[in-house]
Amino acid sequence: MKNFKILLLSLLAVSFFFTSCDDDDSSVNESQVLVEYLESAGGTVVNSFPIMIKTSDVNTAVVASADQFVIDIRSADDFAAGHIDGAVNVAAGDVLTYYEANNLDEYETVVIACYSGQTAGWVNGLLRTMGYTNTKDMKWGMCGWNATTSGSWTSNIGNTYAASLVTDITAKAEAGNFPKLETGEEDGEAILRARVEAVFAEGFGEAKVSAATVFGATDNYYIVNYWSDDDYAWGHIPTAIQYAPKASLTSDTFLKTLPTDKTIAVYCYTGQTSAHVAAYLRVLGYDAKSILFGVNGMSYDAMPGTRFIEETDVHEYTLVQ
Repeated sequence: MKNFKILLLSLLAVSFFFTSCDDDDSSVNESQVLVEYLESAGGTVVNSFPIMIKTSDVNTAVVASADQFVIDIRSADDFAAGHIDGAVNVAAGDVLTYYEANNLDEYETVVIACYSGQTAGWVNGLLRTMGYTNTKDMKWGMCGWNATTSGSWTSNIGNTYAASLVTDITAKAEAGNFPKLETGEEDGEAILRARVEAVFAEGFGEAKVSAATVFGATDNYYIVNYWSDDDYAWGHIPTAIQYAPKASLTSDTFLKTLPTDKTIAVYCYTGQTSAHVAAYLRVLGYDAKSILFGVNGMSYDAMPGTRFIEETDVHEYTLVQ
């Protein structure tokens, strides 16, 4: 009888152990909570990307002393050499902290400016994902403001990969699971803040990749062509899969077809929209990167969509020191 009691107690202890493990497995699914939070009450922010402002509109507001605040995220040296009148110089990784500490939500428009518009697109994507609705990144960055600050675009457009683009269709992957998040938080708002702060801290360097790197090893990437069906049919990076802008990256469409075990390389026409998208996906936990300069840097002469045109996109707006 004594041995039987010992055996029974042992079985109960084992049962308790496995029950405890089951309880651990049923803990909060942070990624699911975050996606549901972001997609509730007003739709999905990723479907609003890109949210840019033209240099001409920024300049008009400067001249008119309109309700606008400009954050320039270029290096301190480049900022000192010439910037938009009234702009403040803030490091990209510090923009969220600066925005909140200075109550910038009270302005009608907060403009994020960088060299080419791509880092600013990443910053704006994070701010918008965080819920701030008055932010815009300046189209073409400071390249569109003045000829003396236009070098990033004029030196990066080209046709290096024009002959490498293909027209065969690659199907989307089967739907899987969301990435695994471990912020330690349980509600959507808290998880969101933890993730946005983490992505700001890692920097745009983790969210960008060159066309040369991708073309050199396409099998290493799940390549997202963020274009319309018609433009995808015109030509795309080998193995790229078409995802329709403003439509394809929600939980009820194709978000879960993105892999959680492979780097996602997103590209668009300019690299600016894809920077928004990469920022959003990184908040969700995907290893997403934006291909710099988009197809402007791959097949400039023949490409469909938006291209940087020096004769019309570079202005002679005032730079101050």
